[in-house]
Amino acid sequence: MRVLLAAAMAVALAGQAGAASAAVKSAAEGRLELESSVVIDAAPDKVYAAIGQIGSWWDPAHSYGGQMTLELRPGGCFCESLPGGGVKHGEVVMAMPGKLVRLSAPLGPMQDWGVAAAMTFELKPAEGGKTTVVLRYNASGFSAGQLQAAPGIDGVVVGQLTRLKSFAETGKPT
Repeated sequence: MRVLLAAAMAVALAGQAGAASAAVKSAAEGRLELESSVVIDAAPDKVYAAIGQIGSWWDPAHSYGGQMTLELRPGGCFCESLPGGGVKHGEVVMAMPGKLVRLSAPLGPMQDWGVAAAMTFELKPAEGGKTTVVLRYNASGFSAGQLQAAPGIDGVVVGQLTRLKSFAETGKPT
């Protein structure tokens, strides 16, 4: 997965109207904390279901070109099938319908770095039947300084959240 590539494009997506807000909470050798949020014009249960349809909204620029799936249950796989093989991008460690999805997910090159990472989608009811989604991505471990590339990684995360918003609202990721 080309997590650090195309970050500029993802940051540009974040600048679109209604796109996700983002913050690099901290970034240092061996540690990264990101938090992004967006208000989605859909009820929490609909947004939760949309998260589970990850193959419909995850940016293919950040995949290996296979079919992506996410099973919304503890132990569920965030996987990508490839001819003769595949990739396990993450594993669901917490699934609370309409409220929260948490994955153990060292994405892309982080798998090779020996990094542990948690990606959490927290869903909060918002006024008018909408949902505020707070996406946290925290990583730690040996990375030879790569986790300090927080703005690029954050741009990718914000781009994914922006695509989720579009998919949940329109059925299309862009």
